[in-house]
Amino acid sequence: MKSLIPPFSRQRSAGPNTLRGMGYMLVMAVCASVLNATVKYLSAEIHPFEITFFRALFGFLAFVPLFVRHGWAPLRTERLGLHAVRGVLTGIGLLILFWGLGMTPLAKAQALSFSTPLFATVLAFTVLGEKIRFRRIAALVTGFVGTVVVLRPGMIEIGAGPLLILLSAIAFGGMMIAIKMLARTETSTTITVYMALFTTPLTFLAALFVWQTPTWSQLGVMAAIGFLSTFIHLCLAQAIKEADISAVLPVNFTSLIWASVIGFAVFGETPDAGTWIGGTIIFAAVVFIAFRERPQQGETPPPASD
Repeated sequence: MKSLIPPFSRQRSAGPNTLRGMGYMLVMAVCASVLNATVKYLSAEIHPFEITFFRALFGFLAFVPLFVRHGWAPLRTERLGLHAVRGVLTGIGLLILFWGLGMTPLAKAQALSFSTPLFATVLAFTVLGEKIRFRRIAALVTGFVGTVVVLRPGMIEIGAGPLLILLSAIAFGGMMIAIKMLARTETSTTITVYMALFTTPLTFLAALFVWQTPTWSQLGVMAAIGFLSTFIHLCLAQAIKEADISAVLPVNFTSLIWASVIGFAVFGETPDAGTWIGGTIIFAAVVFIAFRERPQQGETPPPASD
């Protein structure tokens, strides 16, 4: 099976670069946990669909300096249809994720979100026809067993929230496949800009059904969510440009720790043993897949995109 990691993200690097990559991934993990907690907190006052729209809108506005500097160059593409697919999948994933966050303990939501690369691997096999061998099949089965451990159907009530988080993971898995295909010809900047262009109107249409005029303070918080989301994307992109994904990905597991700490401090949530055990199993499976897909010794990686 070919690597699920987009070509622009596979840079081989030495020790210092690896440490920098791990640092970027750590910052991303902390910021992502803070963002999820902010969405969960704000969803008690304003519908998650509206939060998603403003997240997309302000995330797009963060690219205005890019257009000022480079003009319309980032929009040059011959794959508009695939960009649209990626944008729609991202928009749907965000709408479902933000909806589910309001009904799910932060640590459990984070543990379930680790399953996104598992769904991407399955989709690469079913949609793209990529080969998948025994070890990756075993890792996939192990990862989905971890998902069952987190949910424990029949033992505890699953609830709508965790199911929405899983559905968002499936949508984001499809998004990863679209990025993989786009990255063969497009720069990471073009991919990200078009994502914002298609996600913003889609989430606006969803928000119209639940619209309520936000207060200035709510608008400020949603602006912070949008800009923080863009910052998270930049940290992730830089992390996987500095070092192999197999080196920096394990750092993302700390997001389960940050989510647990924030969930306890802000919402009084205490993660149960199933969340920790299942989350660890899922993440171990994902790390194994990433390790198996890392560039092999002697392989010349493609140049990074701007």
